[in-house]
Amino acid sequence: MNKKILWVDDEIELLRSHIIFLNEKGYDVDTVNNGEDAISEIKNKNYDLIFLDEMMPGLGGLETLSLIKDISPNVPVVMVTKSEEESLMHDAIGSKISDYLIKPVLPSQILLVCKKFLESKKISSEYVQKDYLNDFNEISRLVNLGPTYDEWIDIYLKLVNWDFELDEHPATELRQMLNEQKKECNQEFSKFIEKNYKNWINNLNDDVPSFSTNIIEKYVIPELIKFDGPLFFFVIDCLRLDQWIVLEKHLSDIFNIRKEYYYSILPTATTYARNALFAGLFPSEIEKHYPDLWNSMSDDENSMNKYEKDLIQLLLNRKKVNLKNELKYMKIIDPDVGRAFEQNVLSHRKTHFMAVVVNFLDMIAHGRSDSEILKEIAPDESAYRSLTNTWFQHSSLLNTFRAIATIPNAKIILTTDHGSIRTQRGAKVLGDKEASSNLRFKYGRNLKVDEKHAIFIKNPIDYKLPKRGIAANYIIAKEDFYFVYPTDYHKYLSYYKDSFQHGGISMEEMILPIVIMEKKF
Repeated sequence: MNKKILWVDDEIELLRSHIIFLNEKGYDVDTVNNGEDAISEIKNKNYDLIFLDEMMPGLGGLETLSLIKDISPNVPVVMVTKSEEESLMHDAIGSKISDYLIKPVLPSQILLVCKKFLESKKISSEYVQKDYLNDFNEISRLVNLGPTYDEWIDIYLKLVNWDFELDEHPATELRQMLNEQKKECNQEFSKFIEKNYKNWINNLNDDVPSFSTNIIEKYVIPELIKFDGPLFFFVIDCLRLDQWIVLEKHLSDIFNIRKEYYYSILPTATTYARNALFAGLFPSEIEKHYPDLWNSMSDDENSMNKYEKDLIQLLLNRKKVNLKNELKYMKIIDPDVGRAFEQNVLSHRKTHFMAVVVNFLDMIAHGRSDSEILKEIAPDESAYRSLTNTWFQHSSLLNTFRAIATIPNAKIILTTDHGSIRTQRGAKVLGDKEASSNLRFKYGRNLKVDEKHAIFIKNPIDYKLPKRGIAANYIIAKEDFYFVYPTDYHKYLSYYKDSFQHGGISMEEMILPIVIMEKKF
């Protein structure tokens, strides 16, 4: 069906050639020569686009525009005017025009506006399909050549950027193709990690990626040494790269933002990765150097992260970093704590270094498994990003960042401990009743799982993991698999399918952003 246009101009007969031109291009154009008739037409017909003269006798252009928006608020209106006065442009833009043209207008200008508002999605979708097919082949070529760890980051960035592109063009029918490519890439990425990870962390390779254990020493400590703060170190638990990009859109007008990327340690779970991040040590090294802390944490897995401030301070002590005042630490575990921190953050303008953990996204990831409402709101990755956007846009965290931007010389370093992956395939696992309950990794005795679905770690020290008993071993899920015991297998297989989990090996869980933000001047 042809798109319908209404052209309102008191000299419409002088524009007859333009009308014919648009008809030849496949548009249906109705014309009227005053505002009153325009309103009558709009009440009786649905239009896709309206051209509106600014200067007409009787009901003027801006008055007509106001009435149009009352009747059809979503129809794009392009104002056509002889005036180039800036005040008029402000009035028109404030009245929600979609665009404006200065008379005399050329047919090519009119056609360009029509394509912009009536065909842009179709045209963009055609180019999106062409561009993705080119990138699809390039990504496949890189994967077949055997990427380095830096090239895997580039591949993942390309895939995430296409996620956002297809969010804008859902009708391109490329989503399934992209999902399949991500699945194939994660399969190869898991093989890559399985082959290299143990050598990397045991310094058997010369060239290794940055891990969770390097982040404070590499990014935070140099800032603490060269300036007196305040430096805020935010760790947003369970933040995927695509979720960070959602957050960044709200921050880019406030801050100059620099980004780099690194790899989480294994398992990609809070109890391991975040302690490693704050301690600058792998879990087995924390156990070795600080047995009292580790044994206290091991008594209760739910409190495995209760010594984060202590671990940061111990790291600063080892690196001989002297703060000009006491290290500050805050864990935001609910909205009330977040709002209280927002209201008090300006009191830290004299603080040298403050670490802040934000748990909300991790709570969403876990809560979604048990909430039919959250599953309905966020059934897939695209909706999960949208949910993240809604939360952050109205969160105390965004207001906190805005407040920090008002503190002279303040700087923010932001990262996460791990990401999460939407689990799709169950892997049957056997083990004794003392085995841990995690869905993406487990430790215990006599664990058995298909090696295609998980890494089996017989000697935990090889992976710098605590022993957990003489006969205990670990399994870590690959790709999008999740562990299910044989008891009530089908019940739990169905229950955890399509849930967002962490602890395993995937690009989404392991490839993480590290972000440095300074206020724009």
